[in-house]
Amino acid sequence: METSMTTTMNTPDSPAPASVPEPRTASYLEEKAFKTRTLLVFGTVTDAMAADVTRRLIALDADGDQPIHLLVSSPGGHLESGDAIHDIVRFIAAPVNMIGTGWVGSAATHLYLAVPRARRYCLPNTRFLIHQPSGGAGGPATNIAIQAREMVKARERIAATIARETGKSLEAVLTDIEHDRWLSAEEAVDYGLVSRIIERKSELG
Repeated sequence: METSMTTTMNTPDSPAPASVPEPRTASYLEEKAFKTRTLLVFGTVTDAMAADVTRRLIALDADGDQPIHLLVSSPGGHLESGDAIHDIVRFIAAPVNMIGTGWVGSAATHLYLAVPRARRYCLPNTRFLIHQPSGGAGGPATNIAIQAREMVKARERIAATIARETGKSLEAVLTDIEHDRWLSAEEAVDYGLVSRIIERKSELG
């Protein structure tokens, strides 16, 4: 995760982005995905991604109250961008099904936890990563002190969200996120991040 003062969540390097489809193909695929009420959160979480995803969530919410399916495969990224998606998911009226695939790490885990546990699914090979925010503080000593305090606040906020949504104690979560904590799909279910591992769309709900 990353805050506005360059706090980041340390994650392995992301794979190179796939080639961008031709405009006509992209438009067709977007239209089909919209009709099936399916959105993708793939790649690094950025402010541009958050703006795009939240705009689509609001549009789908206005279009009807049927469930929205949000597929997540992301190493994380900017903390406040993850916050924006997390909060809009909770803000809209339409229910959202979170479906983890590939890997769900850091800020992506935070936005994944925006829905009740019963609506949190993942595919069999999904891996999850939880850890504390980290980053480089710079500038005058007074600014460094301010940035350090904000990083501690972010750590406590992330831990509180994980504790609330998994049923773990805050103390246990703070210990767990002290270092990278990787979880397989089965381990994520045991931890309380995921309600159920699915293999087919028909298993949703």
